[in-house]
Amino acid sequence: MSEGNSAAGRITVHQGEKPVYDIVFRRDFGGLEEELRKLGVQGRKVCIVTDSRVASYYLEQVSGVISGCAGTVTSFVFPEGEENKNLDVVRKLYEHLILQHFERKDLLVALGGGVTGDLTGFAAATYLRGIDFIQVPTTLLSQVDSSIGGKTGVDFDSYKNMVGAFYMPRLVYMNLSVLATLTERHYLEGMGEIIKHGLIRDRAYFYWLRDHMEDIRRRDLETCGQMIRRSCEIKREVVERDPKEQGERALLNFGHTLGHAIEKEMGFALLHGECVALGCIAAAFISMKRGWISRQDYEDVRNVTAAAGLPAALAGADCGKILEAVRHDKKMEAGVVKFILLRQIGEACIDRTVSREEMAEGLAEILGAAPKNGQSGNQQAERPEE
Repeated sequence: MSEGNSAAGRITVHQGEKPVYDIVFRRDFGGLEEELRKLGVQGRKVCIVTDSRVASYYLEQVSGVISGCAGTVTSFVFPEGEENKNLDVVRKLYEHLILQHFERKDLLVALGGGVTGDLTGFAAATYLRGIDFIQVPTTLLSQVDSSIGGKTGVDFDSYKNMVGAFYMPRLVYMNLSVLATLTERHYLEGMGEIIKHGLIRDRAYFYWLRDHMEDIRRRDLETCGQMIRRSCEIKREVVERDPKEQGERALLNFGHTLGHAIEKEMGFALLHGECVALGCIAAAFISMKRGWISRQDYEDVRNVTAAAGLPAALAGADCGKILEAVRHDKKMEAGVVKFILLRQIGEACIDRTVSREEMAEGLAEILGAAPKNGQSGNQQAERPEE
């Protein structure tokens, strides 16, 4: 992990040898106008898509910045919450764009968290068969995960991200100062994906997170800048080699097979990053039972997760229903789950042989039903602050 001012700078994402978009790191929204001018938005229509909560914080400010370079700026505000990431809201966004006479040369701005980014990206991919969009992520989770890589989509009934497209943004602009306005729970949610990055790709980064957790928890901007930049670098490295998840990109799904199933079974009462954290612990437990990682490695996964304020155990869930939900995972191939396991901390692999019994055993560990050498396995589990 390099030192220095990590709250400024950029990373370029490529497809092959071709640069596709930049990830820009700043401490304010002031540089957004310059970045948009580089994209040639002068005289173009821009629609800022955001949810009701984010709009109350940032819509006026961002609209003012963009008005300095765009021809016309409109906004589309929808109710916050995962339950609104659906085709009905996309239809209303289409209607807004049609009524405002948006053309293919115009631009959408996704201002918000993962729900907003996924929904806006999907609308951009499908409106007039493709319109430009940029990501302005305002949560830690979206900054390190959903804003990068071009995955877009919406939920269909109770099936998460079942309808979507791969569609790259023109820019990802991160104002790191927005982290200060997040609730404790929504800030810490992002740590689920961040810890995952260390587990699958960078052992030194995983232990750097452990050693800097106090600064991370108090949202020290320099520490957070280093953390976010490294997570973005890891995700960029993976998606550049496999932009449409034909192989290596599936490693980013570590913790997600069981995590998504838990998310559905709990009726989205738990946040995405919390469910990913639980899924990572269960997957690490399966890896340990196979003899791939040590007991100490597994304990480190649990301990770092708990230190980050994420749940390390789960009460009130039905193991059978979670396993049933896994059967509907969109990443299945020919009825077989592509499960991600750890060969060691910092190295993940795709495994198509994980049995229902192994998944049940991993779930039992986080549900508190499995012994841990005489320990309950739940003593470190604390729920994040509401």
